Amino acid sequence: MAHNFSKAGILVHAYLMYGFPSQSTQETIDSMEVVRQMFEVGILQSGFWHQFALTTHSPVGIHPEKFHIKKKSEMVGAFANNDLDYIDERGTAPEKFSHGLKVSLFNYMQSSGFDIPLQKWFDFKIPSPSVDKNFIQQIIETNETLLLPSNQKLYWLGNTPTGKEFTKSKKGNSWEMIEITIQNVSETISFALNQNQGHWLLKTLQGMQGSEQSSTTLQIIKQDYEQQNFEEDFDLFWYNKVLKYLKGKGLIAV
Repeated sequence: MAHNFSKAGILVHAYLMYGFPSQSTQETIDSMEVVRQMFEVGILQSGFWHQFALTTHSPVGIHPEKFHIKKKSEMVGAFANNDLDYIDERGTAPEKFSHGLKVSLFNYMQSSGFDIPLQKWFDFKIPSPSVDKNFIQQIIETNETLLLPSNQKLYWLGNTPTGKEFTKSKKGNSWEMIEITIQNVSETISFALNQNQGHWLLKTLQGMQGSEQSSTTLQIIKQDYEQQNFEEDFDLFWYNKVLKYLKGKGLIAV
């Protein structure tokens, strides 16, 4: 059942961005799928996709090497420079997504095109979305919400997880990953995350183990996560496939 919040007189507009340096094709398509679902269930009524623009005094402009880009010019304006030209050393080309993102969004704002596969909006091959097709709907219908009580205590009842680093390569691109394994009596749980998030999750799960006197709360976990400056928002991470899976294997909130 779809929930159309616009019937309550609420109009929500989304300022959407794509093409941030280091953003992968998979992340772009996953973002597109989440936006599609939000329009489909009626919690978004308007939006616009903006391609990332490099400015001189932004963190990316000051330290472009950290984001694997190179400015074509070092000229600094008297006040601000917008839309500086740069070279992405990883060879990504976010502008190629522009037409497909904007045409699909136009259709979604007209309440149409929800059943059209994302591939149909592009004239080049894209990966399939990695988020569940009912990701947003499940969040709405579940008793949990993105605004869980911040004082909820979190516990990990499974065995201690271990991690093994590896490099994932595909079509000239590579990612530093970590495979997390949890060996239980009846099964072995194994999944991969990027190394930064993976090491954080390993440490966090280990900190949730043991004593009933645990003081680990959702608020503490969220604050710690946000201090790491991960690219993915905490709420999206908390409800992604990996965390959803772990919640059925020993991660509980009380």
